[in-house]
Amino acid sequence: MSELTVTEFSLKSLCANDGSLTYTTIRREAADRLGVPGQDIDRALRNTRHFALARGSGARGSSLTPDSLLIAVTSVRLCQNYPSRGCEDCAKLHLCRRFVYDDCRPNKAKKPCSNSHDLQSPHNQAILSNNGLRNLDIKELRQLLLQNDPTLLPEVCAFYNKGNAPYGSCIYKQNCKKLHICLQFVLGACALGDQCERSHSFLESRTLLENCRLNIEMICDLPSVYRNICEIRRKEANKVKGPAPSLSPSDPSNNVGSQEICLFFLRKHCSFKDRCNLIHFNLPYQWQVYKDGWIDLPDMEQIEKDYCDPKIVGRVGPPAVNFMTMTNNLNRVRRLSTVSSVTKPQHYTLTTQWLWYWQANTGEWFEYGKQQGSDAPSFTSTDLENLYLADSKEKVIFTSGGYHYAMDFEAMIQRNLLLETCREIRRRPRFVSEQEMERQMYRNDKVKADAAQSKPVPAQWDMSAQPTTGYKLVLLPESSEEYKRVQVFFQRTMKNNVIQKIERIQNLALWEVFQWQKEQMMRKNGGKEVGEKHLFYGWDSSPIASICEENIDWRTRGTHGEGYGKGSYFARDASYADNYFSTMLATKTMILARVLVGQFFKGRADYCRPPSKDGTRTNLYDSCTDDGLNPSIFVIFEKHQIYPEYIIEYSNKVGFFEWMLGVFSGKSAK
Repeated sequence: MSELTVTEFSLKSLCANDGSLTYTTIRREAADRLGVPGQDIDRALRNTRHFALARGSGARGSSLTPDSLLIAVTSVRLCQNYPSRGCEDCAKLHLCRRFVYDDCRPNKAKKPCSNSHDLQSPHNQAILSNNGLRNLDIKELRQLLLQNDPTLLPEVCAFYNKGNAPYGSCIYKQNCKKLHICLQFVLGACALGDQCERSHSFLESRTLLENCRLNIEMICDLPSVYRNICEIRRKEANKVKGPAPSLSPSDPSNNVGSQEICLFFLRKHCSFKDRCNLIHFNLPYQWQVYKDGWIDLPDMEQIEKDYCDPKIVGRVGPPAVNFMTMTNNLNRVRRLSTVSSVTKPQHYTLTTQWLWYWQANTGEWFEYGKQQGSDAPSFTSTDLENLYLADSKEKVIFTSGGYHYAMDFEAMIQRNLLLETCREIRRRPRFVSEQEMERQMYRNDKVKADAAQSKPVPAQWDMSAQPTTGYKLVLLPESSEEYKRVQVFFQRTMKNNVIQKIERIQNLALWEVFQWQKEQMMRKNGGKEVGEKHLFYGWDSSPIASICEENIDWRTRGTHGEGYGKGSYFARDASYADNYFSTMLATKTMILARVLVGQFFKGRADYCRPPSKDGTRTNLYDSCTDDGLNPSIFVIFEKHQIYPEYIIEYSNKVGFFEWMLGVFSGKSAK
């Protein structure tokens, strides 16, 4: 079946369902109705000419979840010159504008409409066919045009959404020709709800919308249209940030960090080299301008230094860079960097330390947590950075100094909910020069060398040939107690399998991070011991070297299940982990890992992190399970809670050729 058929079916399904559906829903419908393999559907849905992807709940940056919205897009527009003569050969639709608004019904009108209502006219049919829209009826086409053609509906006023009520910073006030409605409400993300002072009703702008020839029924249908409009435009604005993500949430090749600079390359230790999904650059930041492709800006260190100063909104150059619009003259500019420091253990060097600033009444900028006074916020840059990453730039409500505030990460303002005063806020990195970067690497190498000599490692490790970086695999003798201990644990539920060999993974860096994570969890738990278990992990793709080098991380390897959360799935029983292998494999490889399960809670499919213990955003459980009382499956969201300790290579007692013979003879291999 052709890709065009899948595209046309998907577009029709989306337009018949308010212009968007979840990725999981449209993928299932296409598979059921057309009988097309999933990878062929994904190939069609990757076409950004017809589809836009909006983030789902819990997603970060460009990552996908099963509830990510797939939105119908098109470049087809309504001709502005029709029915004037001279545009017969244009590439736009020749349709009655009022007909598109569902406001022109010739059968009920006293005077027949002389403009075209015919989707099947030669001119219109050629355009619709060339764009995969030939199967749409007028209702479906109307939905598609309204959410894509910017000439049909008024925009949401950006100025109304900034500043104080009732008109924000919009100077036109009630005479504004744009829609005065809460943008966060349109996106379904207004944290204030009924307490929000901005409009949550399209009917309040009824006069403006009726001037566009929209009837009351159409106005009531606008929430989904405007949500799609905002998501499409946000997607277009984010195109400068990199390529579209993989469509499959469980695809281990999903390149979730393609716009991060590789920390391992900076430290000269990236073992993936050209196969690395991250950016290889010699600084922890990279400034680029788009001119028929992304090219590096000159004087990069000075640009970074200026950007790190919260007072500076731009530099005249050369090169000139506007930090607020991220442009160089009329060209787009982007800043790439290493991962945020709050996402890594403290001893990781060259991460980006983001600092948060607020503007005082004097116009001065102060870092959060550094300024004293009754009106100074009580939290730090680290607190805000964690909230910023956790809440995906949505509003955060907090209390400080007896006042309630709303922190809007989209508008970058802090608003006092009682006094209605606003402060501008800014997020800028701490400046790191090239010389300081070299000093940090030197200090880090020295600390690691000292730690390798003093920090305890498991007594059974063979340190005689341990590399300074990376990992070492040590084959366990079958006569050793260590081998027998792993063997008994494995064969408790895998009696019909034979172990070929067991190897111990010795990765000093991963071990140190694992121990650091245990210490952090103990402090969080009031000094009490943290629950640690040996659990099995099975998979059917990717080389074992990537696990030994970088650990098990569901964000890059994909999840093995969705029932209890979007994380890495570990099993108490080896037989459960064995289910993830193809039955065609003669020899299989399983990981036995140390896992810090800590305090756990029964999971749920939509969890992207463990739930809160008390309703706050910081006091979370450590993992999720299938059963809160007698768990057999654990879902881990943070890879630092994992240490992959053993590789178990095994096979069925029935030989491979005997198994194949059983398959061809119709007999069970078991």
